Amino acid sequence: LAPYRGWFPVISSLCCSNFVYFYTFNSLKALWVKGQHSTTGKDLVLGVVAGVVNVLLTTPLWVVNTRLKLQGAKFRNEDIVPTNYKGIIDAFHQIIRDEGVLALWNGTFPSLLLVFNPAIQFMFYEGFKRKLLKKQLQLTSLDAFVIGAIAKAVATTLTYPLQTVQSILRFGRHRLNPENRRLGSLRNVLYLLQQRVRRFGLMGLYKGLEAKLLQTVLTAALMFLVYEKLTAATFAVMGLKHSRKQ
Repeated sequence: LAPYRGWFPVISSLCCSNFVYFYTFNSLKALWVKGQHSTTGKDLVLGVVAGVVNVLLTTPLWVVNTRLKLQGAKFRNEDIVPTNYKGIIDAFHQIIRDEGVLALWNGTFPSLLLVFNPAIQFMFYEGFKRKLLKKQLQLTSLDAFVIGAIAKAVATTLTYPLQTVQSILRFGRHRLNPENRRLGSLRNVLYLLQQRVRRFGLMGLYKGLEAKLLQTVLTAALMFLVYEKLTAATFAVMGLKHSRKQ
């Protein structure tokens, strides 16, 4: 059962995060585009704004999720402080009690930089989608799955080094640069990137990328597939025609 450690916090975090992101993105798009053709530039801007809102609202969930997922794992690094959480509520309680409320937003700075990940993902997805809809009336299940996978693969590869730093900062139980204890600072982000390059070389920034791609690409592909089907079903139930311009 070790590979499934922390599965419930992951599901909870994903549900909240995807709801906030999709709701914000589509609400802003409805206000800005207003029935007109969207563009790649608009999709990127909307993705960034939705990403910032998502980060600020859901980072505490991801901090708890990361710690629960790594709890009980054996680390070679003696600088890592072990944790003992009984669940999501207990983790929130202990983090606030021992480290303060702001500790729940550890890793916010790299997370804000990483809003370009879903923004790039949506930009590519919406771009591919518009091209396909010029040739056919609607997306098939295979279309949504494939373009969702490609969009996420591109976004993950481009932003993976920052995702690694984000995970370290969210874990928060690592003794960082003694000259600067601010976990979310730009200096510590650069410090962690530099340390990783020193220990593992330049390719160390992409250590574990294969597993990350396997996880995120499949997740995103299935998410977009379900999203398109639910959207189509919702419009059908409401008796509305799903606009191809969107």
